Amino acid sequence: MKAVKGTRDILPPASDVWIRVEAVAREVFRTFNYHEIRTPIFEETALFARSVGEDTDIVGKEMYTWEDRDGTSLTLRPEATASVMRAYIEHRLDQIPGIKKFYYIGPMFRRERPQKGRYRQFYQIGAEAIGSESPIVDAEVIEMVVELLNRAGLTGFHLILNSVGCSTCRPKFMAALKEKLAGIAPKLCEDCQRRATTNPLRVLDCKVPDDQAAIDTLPSILDHLCEDCHAHFRVVQEHLGERGIAFEIRPRLVRGLDYYMRTTFEITHGALGAQNAVLGGGRYDGLAESLGSRVPAPGIGFSIGEDRLVMSVEETHPGAHEPAVDVFLAPLGDVAEKHAGALAAELRAAGVSVERSVDRKLKRALETANKMGARFALIIGDNEIAAGTYLMKDMASGDQVSLSREALAAHIQKN
Repeated sequence: MKAVKGTRDILPPASDVWIRVEAVAREVFRTFNYHEIRTPIFEETALFARSVGEDTDIVGKEMYTWEDRDGTSLTLRPEATASVMRAYIEHRLDQIPGIKKFYYIGPMFRRERPQKGRYRQFYQIGAEAIGSESPIVDAEVIEMVVELLNRAGLTGFHLILNSVGCSTCRPKFMAALKEKLAGIAPKLCEDCQRRATTNPLRVLDCKVPDDQAAIDTLPSILDHLCEDCHAHFRVVQEHLGERGIAFEIRPRLVRGLDYYMRTTFEITHGALGAQNAVLGGGRYDGLAESLGSRVPAPGIGFSIGEDRLVMSVEETHPGAHEPAVDVFLAPLGDVAEKHAGALAAELRAAGVSVERSVDRKLKRALETANKMGARFALIIGDNEIAAGTYLMKDMASGDQVSLSREALAAHIQKN
């Protein structure tokens, strides 16, 4: 038996990187006053069809959908924003004062062609700020993303920014875009020929090299922004500039989901090759109304492809896995084995990670400690128990020091 195509097992020590990245994300979210929300991994199919868009590739080709026993169509979530907004509406979270700030970490599912950093079961770290139209919130969300990536250890990433307008100005742009596409669509790739009719904005995001010259001739959304969208976009840029956050404005940047409007952004990294996006996000002020809410709930959010982020961090810092265990106990004899159990409990209670040897031969025990990447080895024999002192070996340097029982945890934590 093997894992299903497009899925994978995340094994130690690689899983250590995932744990550290998620810990960094949770800490950054805490400092920005975001709180975790956990939604089901499957929803009614209509939720994604209405929010993501019937004509998107996700709904049309990529979702895992089945009919439940009662005839209800259910779908494994391909993204999380729709689920968060459904929970927001269902539980009347609009009644809580202030901006509602949520984050999530978990698996998503799309039946895409597997490639580097892209899987059919993939993981996202994301956040949503719901309840404000302010461009200041947009800038703060982007600032939070940059802080998260910096703390995770990612360097050399690139922030791309754009505005895709609103319900006032985007229809005029779409009319101009469709008019231009009518003349050049037959020359584009098969996907773009289809999108030219079903989802013209997605043509701008085409990655096929042979299509780029033609796509460069298409109109720019920035030339069609209304006064309000232009002012909103200007304030976002000003606040990012004040925070010292570098960005590139790219008029061709669009998001593939129907609910996006105004601010859109993406962060790319060179370690990922052609499909180099680490994360994407944007504003979705009309999403709540499209899901049946009578109360407007403007919002902005993002989702990080955790698989891609971890891959980029690993390539930026190769071999940076932390040791799997702080101290490896090597008891010698029956009495020492019982003593080691009590000692291990004390050290673990102090926050020290401990592994115990099941081999009474000291040489083999130390070999195992070395292979496991233990920082220290603690030798426990009859003499050590009688004296109340233990021989601690630094596995990296080979240095040994004699320590009292009370000093063990402090020595490990200090070094």
